Amino acid sequence: MAETNFDLIVMGGGPGGYVAAIRAAQLGGKVALVEREHLGGICLNWGCIPTKALLRTAEVFHYMTHAGDYGLTVKEPGVDLAKVVKRSRTVARRLNAGVGHLLKKNKVTVFDGHGRLDGKAGAARKVAVSKDGKAVADLTAKHVILATGARARQLPGLESDGKLVWSYKEAMVPETLPKSLLVIGSGAIGIEFASFYRTLGAEVTVVEVLPRILPVEDEEISAFAHKAFEKQGIKIITGATVKSLKKGKDEVTATIEAAGKSSEMTVSRVISAVGIVGNVEDIGLEGTAIKVEKTHVVTDQWMATGEPGIYAIGDLTGPPWLAHKASHEGVICVEKLAGQRDVHPLDVRRIPGCTYCHPQIASIGLSEAKAKESGRKIKVGRFPFMGNGKAIALGDDQGLVKTIFDAATGELLGAHMIGAEVTELIQGYAIAMQLETTETDLMHTVFPHPTLSEMMHESVLDAYGRVIHF
Repeated sequence: MAETNFDLIVMGGGPGGYVAAIRAAQLGGKVALVEREHLGGICLNWGCIPTKALLRTAEVFHYMTHAGDYGLTVKEPGVDLAKVVKRSRTVARRLNAGVGHLLKKNKVTVFDGHGRLDGKAGAARKVAVSKDGKAVADLTAKHVILATGARARQLPGLESDGKLVWSYKEAMVPETLPKSLLVIGSGAIGIEFASFYRTLGAEVTVVEVLPRILPVEDEEISAFAHKAFEKQGIKIITGATVKSLKKGKDEVTATIEAAGKSSEMTVSRVISAVGIVGNVEDIGLEGTAIKVEKTHVVTDQWMATGEPGIYAIGDLTGPPWLAHKASHEGVICVEKLAGQRDVHPLDVRRIPGCTYCHPQIASIGLSEAKAKESGRKIKVGRFPFMGNGKAIALGDDQGLVKTIFDAATGELLGAHMIGAEVTELIQGYAIAMQLETTETDLMHTVFPHPTLSEMMHESVLDAYGRVIHF
C-alpha cells in the first residue's frame, strides 16, 4: 500500500468535489478524488437529477389528464410506478457514468473509499482512504478540499425508518403509490415531493413550522404558491409542529400541534424534509483548527478553513445549499490556489434558486421585504402570466414575474418568479445581475415574441410605470 503524492486531494465526488477536481487538473495539477459511494454525489444519484426525472413524469401525467383542454382525446391515463422509478434511476446512472468519464478524461485519479484527514506531513496533508474497514491508500498533498456534502436532518421522534417514514431517498424509489402522504417541511425538497405525489393521485398534507410555506422565497410568491397548491388539492398547515408519529402495520398516525391545539392525522406514509446536516463526522477534523458551526464547516471567502492547506466547499459549508453553488465554489477555490488572476469571491446574492414543483418557482437576489430592510428606496414591478400570449397558448397562464430595483441607482436587487418554465427563465436575471445591468439596459433589451421571457421585460417596465401589455 504505497503512499501516493498529489498536488490536491478532493474528499467527495459530488457536484462541488468532482468539478473542483476537474478544474484543478485542467490547470495542470496532479489531482486525487476520494469518493466512498457514488460519483456525482447526492445531487446526481439521489437528489437534483433523479427527482427532476420523477417530476417530468408527473408533468407529462398532468398534461395527459388535461388532454381535453388541448382538443385531444386520451384514454384514462395510468401510472406504472415501477417504470417511473426505473426511468429515474436510469437517468441517475447515466450521469454517474458520465462523471466517471469526465474524471478519467481529465486524468484525475479516483479512489473508491472513505477519506479521512490523517495528521500532518510537514507542509503537506495526509488523507487515509479505507473501504469496508480495510486500508486502500495513504495519500499526501499540499492542499485538501473537503467536499463531503450533507445528509437529511433527523428530528427526535420523527426519524425516517425507510418503510413508513421516508427520507428523500426512500421517497424516490417507492414500491407502491401511497394513498395518503404527510410531508413535514415546505422547503424545496418537501414541496417537490408534495407536488409529485399529488399529481399522481395521492392525498397530500404539508406541515410547516413557520407561518408560510417556502419561507426563503419572496412573501408574494409564497402566497401565490400556497393558493396554487391548495387548488390542486394539497392540504397545507402552517405555524404547526408534528409532535409525534405513531406507527401501525401499514400506516402512521401523526400528532400535529397548531395554534395551541392538538389533532391527529393518519396517513399511509410520511416524508421528513426538515433540512440537512453537514457530513463532518469521521473525516479527521479532530485536532485541527477547523471550526464547525451547526454541523457545517466555517470558511472564508476563498473557501479556506482555519487549518492551513484545508478548504471546504458545497453543502458541507454554509447556505445556500445548492449544487451550482458547490460547483462554483470548487472552481473559485482551485483557481485561487493556482494563482489565477481573474478570480472573484462568490456573491451568494447572485445565486439563483429553483423549485421544480407545479407551478415552478425561481428566484435570485433580495426579496421585497429584505430590500426594504436594507434601507433602500425601491421600485417593484410585476407581470402576470395571464397577460402573456405564449403562456396562454401553452395553457399555463397562472403565474407571476416580480422584479425589485434600487430606486436611486436602477440596480436590479432581486427577481422572483412562479409559473411555467421559470426555472429556465431565471438565468436571464442572473446574467443581468452579474453584469450589473440597470433597469435602462433591461428596458432597451429586445425580447423575442412570442416567448415567456417577454414577461421579464414587462415586469421591468412595470417597475417604472411603462408596462405595455397589462
